[in-house]
Amino acid sequence: MNAPLTEKTCGFADSQTVAAKFAALSHPARIEILRHLSASRSCCCREVVDHLDLAQSTVSQHLKILVGAGLVRYQPDRQRSRYEVDSDALEDVSASLAALVNSCCSGR
Repeated sequence: MNAPLTEKTCGFADSQTVAAKFAALSHPARIEILRHLSASRSCCCREVVDHLDLAQSTVSQHLKILVGAGLVRYQPDRQRSRYEVDSDALEDVSASLAALVNSCCSGR
């Protein structure tokens, strides 16, 4: 019988959580947003829009996905809400990917 997807195996974080984070990273615009946020301490949506050639609504949707995946932190503010990369979460994604690659390629 196969283990459920939510069971922790081989030192990996929960498979569904890892998959959700990878899915959030699967769009080029979100990668660019993360790069921009990483280069500056935090940004408002407008600053990201000014940096990318995308509509404000598109950037907002991508930010919502990144926040939902736990890769970006959202700090509400009356004037301009701020977004910043969650470095710890990205390090966890990196470690999960490294562990997956190591487990899949260890027999080579």
